[in-house]
Amino acid sequence: MRTRPRPEAMLVMDARAFGMQFGPTELARLDDLAATGELAYVDELDSAAARRRLREVEVLITSWGAPGLTEERLADAPRLRAVFHSAGSVRHLVSEELWRRDILVTTAATANAVAVAEFTLAAIIFAGKKAPFLAADARSHRDSWGYVDARGSLTNRGRVVGIVGFSRVGRQVVDRLAALEVADVLVYDPVVPADEIRAAGGTPVALAELLAAADIVSLHAPALAESRRMIGAAELALLPAGATLINTARGQLVDTPALERECATGRINAMLDVTDPEPLPASSVLYDLPNVMITPHIAGSLGSETQRMVESALGELERYVDGLPPLDPVARRTLGVSA
Repeated sequence: MRTRPRPEAMLVMDARAFGMQFGPTELARLDDLAATGELAYVDELDSAAARRRLREVEVLITSWGAPGLTEERLADAPRLRAVFHSAGSVRHLVSEELWRRDILVTTAATANAVAVAEFTLAAIIFAGKKAPFLAADARSHRDSWGYVDARGSLTNRGRVVGIVGFSRVGRQVVDRLAALEVADVLVYDPVVPADEIRAAGGTPVALAELLAAADIVSLHAPALAESRRMIGAAELALLPAGATLINTARGQLVDTPALERECATGRINAMLDVTDPEPLPASSVLYDLPNVMITPHIAGSLGSETQRMVESALGELERYVDGLPPLDPVARRTLGVSA
C-alpha cells in the first residue's frame, strides 16, 4: 500500500541512454509511480526550462550522461529528496552539497554487474581453453591444426582462478565459478573481511600469492588513486608462464607499457575489455599480438541488458513511494572504496 502520494519526478540522462533504457513499458511504470509533468525528460539541468522543472521535483531518475548535481544546480532543487541512478557509478553525479542535504542516492551497479560477470565467466572459460589465442594462430596456420599444442594445457578443470577485487562483479564471478571444476578461487581484497570471502567460496590471499599461483587472473577492483597501476611490471612477472590476465574493470589498474613488454615476450596472455588509455594508441603492440584479445569495452550492460538497471531504479522508486528502505543506497563513507 502506498504510504505517500506520487512524487514529482524527472528523467535526467543523455539521449542515447534515454532511448536505450526507457521505452513505453518503462515510461508507463514511471507514470504509475510518479508525476512527470510536461517536461518528463532532459539531458541537461542548466536551461531555463530544466531549472524551472527542477524546482518542482522530489525525485530524479538519472543515467549515463546526467550532469553532476553541483551546489549551484541543487540550489534550484529545494524539494529534491531522492536520486535513483539507472546506471553504475555515481561518482560524477554526487557532490558535497548533495551529501550535506542528506538526499537519498541509489545505484543500479548490482544490476549492471550481471552482464560484466557473465562476460567475465565466458572470458575465463575461453582463457582456460586458450580459445582467443588459438583463433589468432589460425590466421597464420591454415594447412594444419598442429599448432594447437603450442599453447600448453587446454582445460578448465583443475584451474586456479584469481579474483582481484571482491566487488559487486567480483562476488558474482566467484558465484558463477562454482559451475566449473576449478581447483581453487583465490581472492585478493584488502577491504573485505576474510571470513566474508570464505563464506562465498573464495580463498583470501595476498596479491603476490594470488598472482604467483593463478592460471587465470581477473581484475575487478575499483579505479582509485591507490589502485592505479596496481598491476605493474613486478606483478606481471609473478604470473606463471601461460597465465592469462583478464581486465573487465578499469584500464588504469594495469601499467600498459609493462603489459605491452610482458605480452610481447609471449610468456603470458591478456584479454582486455578496458585499457589505459581507451582506446589504446594505434601504435600499441597489443593490437598485433596473437596472445592478446582486445574488445571495445563491451562487458558492461548494453542493449536489452540495460533494462535490468531501469528495473532496479524503478524498483527503488517504488520502494520509496511505499515507504520501504532502499535496496542499494550509496553511502558517502563507502564511495571511496567502490567503483
